[in-house]
Amino acid sequence: MKKEDVKQAILKVALGYSVEEVTEEYDAHEGELKLVKRKETKKDVPPDLKAAMLLMGRKDYRALSDEELAREKARLLAQFKEEEDANDGTDQGTD
Repeated sequence: MKKEDVKQAILKVALGYSVEEVTEEYDAHEGELKLVKRKETKKDVPPDLKAAMLLMGRKDYRALSDEELAREKARLLAQFKEEEDANDGTDQGTD
């Protein structure tokens, strides 16, 4: 993964984004699959303040070595996972 890819991913999270999901159900009838149900859902992911603060200069990532960037990426992914795990119980019943 390139540095620019990481920056673009953080920018996306900082600004918020929408995700479209498509769920399709098929039924096998006479050896053929037939679409029986299709559901399209659009979910909005709100902007993330921590990602915005990261982009606004908490650290100059351009000056880091590849090894330092890899460590920082791992740290941020672990932090994201912790926050995601902490929020798992709070979003139930909102669909």
